[in-house]
Amino acid sequence: MKIVTIGVYGFSQAQFFAALGEAGVQVFFDIRWRRGVRGADYAFANHKRLQASLESLGITYIHRRDLAPTPAIRQLQVDTDKEERIAKRKRSTLSPAFIAAYRHEILANFDAQGFLDELPEDTQTAAVFCVEREPQACHRLLLAEHLQETCGVEIEHLLPVLE
Repeated sequence: MKIVTIGVYGFSQAQFFAALGEAGVQVFFDIRWRRGVRGADYAFANHKRLQASLESLGITYIHRRDLAPTPAIRQLQVDTDKEERIAKRKRSTLSPAFIAAYRHEILANFDAQGFLDELPEDTQTAAVFCVEREPQACHRLLLAEHLQETCGVEIEHLLPVLE
């Protein structure tokens, strides 16, 4: 079993779906609280368009809001970014407060093996998706690492090619 992580920032629509195809993704977990992205460049990642595109590629879409940071957890990161004067899309890491809160409030009660057991039996590759370009700046990394530590899954991070 392999988990790939992917964000939307930095990808064109074509690059995004090509990366999923090249990775052999069969199931796509959207772990955002709000499933929209601002701006025309990333409109393809708004949930209805995203679901339709994935369906056309034969990829199963699943929204897992329970794995998204709550507004209170997100606010911890917003506060740190503001204090450090870092724009959201320029952030390269998560704050210790965010990490601790996400692990305590989300991952502590998360049944990792149950999550994997719910996948279709023939699933070899599943994607975990949020918006940030860098996995280290996103909760998807925390989830992927948790799955690796508790269930031994392989992890790969899909990143856009910088031009």
